[in-house]
Amino acid sequence: MRDGGPAVPAPAVTYALIAVNTLVFLLGPAAGLNPLYGSGQARVCAEQRYEQRFGAVPAELLAGRPLSAEQLAEDPVPGCPAAATPGKHPALSVLSALFLHAGWLHLAGNLLFLYVFGPTVERRLGRARFTLFYLAVGSLATYGFALAEAHSPDSTRVLIGASGAISGVLGAYLRFHPRSRVTTLVPLLLFLPLRFPAWLVLGLWFVLQGWSVHAAGPGVAYLVHVIGFSAGFLYACTVVGRPPRRPG
Repeated sequence: MRDGGPAVPAPAVTYALIAVNTLVFLLGPAAGLNPLYGSGQARVCAEQRYEQRFGAVPAELLAGRPLSAEQLAEDPVPGCPAAATPGKHPALSVLSALFLHAGWLHLAGNLLFLYVFGPTVERRLGRARFTLFYLAVGSLATYGFALAEAHSPDSTRVLIGASGAISGVLGAYLRFHPRSRVTTLVPLLLFLPLRFPAWLVLGLWFVLQGWSVHAAGPGVAYLVHVIGFSAGFLYACTVVGRPPRRPG
């Protein structure tokens, strides 16, 4: 049954992105479910080779060519010799890296944000423009990180994950619906579901990411989040005032 109001289009692109990210993870070595990658140390080494092949390496993006095994060995996994990646196209790795994740928590955290905020932004932009927006913001955040880390040890470390693109979705959502209420789990003795305006929840999230750029150690590329969120917010500023796009 349906009411008499206009039908709300399903956020097909958001659901497709969630499905593709999940499928890529399950088939890759990080999930630990694909027997082709072995187990134990063999799987760990396979994961390093997989990420270096399909992930985005800042130094490769800036040079326009894959690094040698010796250059990749500057940040190795213990017990796993680095291997060259001949035939890799760094520009394409920016896109493939958006669909790779390092573990179950990494995947679940990113897809939860996409599931909560993606549908609203997709309906506002329309499916085609949302797809381009997602890929473009993710790529911009990756290249921005590469430029910022050009002369740091992080320039040879692999960058993977959808967080740059999803941060752009958060930025756009904040610009489109700053007063919308967002349910957040607050740890007060127990995790209590409380509702706060989007400008408070996402604003605090952005401030935390900016603080973490300098305060946190290696492991999470917080600068990617900052760049992606800023790009998404600024792009949404050019859209506000226009009628919502129809899906397609």
